[in-house]
Order: sequence, then C-alpha cells, then structure tokens
Amino acid sequence: MATGGRLNPSANTPTPQAEADGRCASSPLYGVSDIDWSAPWLADWRAVGEPMAQRIVSGQPQPEVLSAAGLAPVRFVPQSELPDGQAYEDFIFATGQVPTREGLHDFFNALCWMHFPLAKKRLNQLQAQEIARAGVGQVRGPVRDAATVFDENALLIQPSDALWAALTEHRWQDALISLRREWAHTRLWAFGHAALEKAVRPYKSITVHLWRVPQAVRAAEIDAWLAEDLRAEKLAQKPFSPLPLLGVPGWWPANEKVDFYDDRSVFRPRRGASSPEKPYANQEIGSLA
Repeated sequence: MATGGRLNPSANTPTPQAEADGRCASSPLYGVSDIDWSAPWLADWRAVGEPMAQRIVSGQPQPEVLSAAGLAPVRFVPQSELPDGQAYEDFIFATGQVPTREGLHDFFNALCWMHFPLAKKRLNQLQAQEIARAGVGQVRGPVRDAATVFDENALLIQPSDALWAALTEHRWQDALISLRREWAHTRLWAFGHAALEKAVRPYKSITVHLWRVPQAVRAAEIDAWLAEDLRAEKLAQKPFSPLPLLGVPGWWPANEKVDFYDDRSVFRPRRGASSPEKPYANQEIGSLA
C-alpha cells in the first residue's frame, strides 16, 4: 500500500456551509478515485463500495449512484435539497433523505448508512432529539457532541479484557507489542467516515476513537447491538478510547518495527485522572462545536 503525505490542515477547516450543516468539511484534495480498496480498514466495505466508486468516477452523480444501490434506509439527495437554515440532522430525520456532496466525506458516510443502517438511524434520532430539545446553538450538548464524535471517528473493537485495559490506559507497548498476537482474533469494524476520508492518504497521527463490543456479540448482530448500545446516557459519558489508526497490528507495514510506537507525539501517555481528555481534544477531530 502506497503511503501518502499528510493532509493540508486547511482542508479540514469547516466551511460556513459545513458549520451550518453540522458536518465536517469535505476535503477537496482527494476524491473517490483515490481510494485504495486494498486498505485493511476497508475490507468490510469493498464489495459494496468499489463498484459504486467506479460508477461515480465514470461521471455519474454521487447521490444518484448511492440511492440507486437501494442498500440504505434513506435516500441520498443533492446538497441543494437541504433548505437554508435547517439543521442537516433534523432534515434527515424529518424527510428520510441525506443531503450529499460530491467527494469522499459524504461517500463514506453513505457507505456507513449501508453497512450500519440501524445504528445510523439511531444516531440521527439522538441528534434530532437533542436539536428539538436545545436547538442548534453555537455549542453542542454532551450527547450531541459525543454522537458526532462517534459518527465521524468511531472504530468498533471486540477485545479481550487484557487488551482493552492496555488500550484504555495507553499502555501502548503492552497493547500493541506484548499482546500483539491477540490482534489476529480481535474483531474490528470501521465506522467513522471522517477517519476513513483521512485514511485515503494515510499519515501516522490519524486517530480513531474505540467503542468496545462485548465478546458475546456475533458479527451478524453488530448493527442491531450497536443501535441498542447507542444510548444518550452512555454517550454523555464519552466512553471512547483513542487509538492511532496505523498502529493496528497488520494494518501498516511500518508498525512491524517496534520503534514505530516510540513516537510520543502520536502514541501519547494517558493524561492524569484529574484532567481526562475529551475525545474531540485530539487534533485529528478539532472542535466539533
């Protein structure tokens, strides 16, 4: 897999329209044609996503291609369908339609709707309920904030207790070297579409936020389980644990060398209990307000 340079930070700066939508800005630097479908984090998405990407690259409008697949409980419509002044999440909840821009960000969002239809509907319901309760506002409440972090950046993981403890305590040497053999039978599901957009041109500091899946949950049940697990009270507690994406054993050739994990600017020690890190404090997320 070819490596790529770090995204221009300005490409992830929210535009006025993105801020009005409540969505992250879509990077103009890369497009659907740049996706490397052999990337391990796209293994579950390739069969559905690659044929649609080919049709989009051939010139068909992205919303048209995504809706024609008939694999999501929503329709994908051009961005122009979103009325001025209406919140993006509220529009989806009210109409069952997802305003969709051309480009990677909304393409991966649509694929997530196809792979996790129940969980995406649940996230949208939570967002719409929070908007109805508190309005859009300049600052999101804890539930809406955490739901957005999850939607944009989650990676589902089904680890052993030992591996989960090492990850949440930021004991990177234990989690990624001493317990390395465990990763061969640790199930991972990509979810966050903003993280997948960044990973089209991978760089070391891309950070996802882990959401733990119990060992008893079977792969075929993951969407239904997740839709039940995404409760407002749980999200408000922000039970995420950050992980640099390219640190996953087997997901990046350079991490076969032990010194890959010595970079403390990426594999950071855990902060003290007196000042817990908010999941969106990492520079990969930025302010979600």
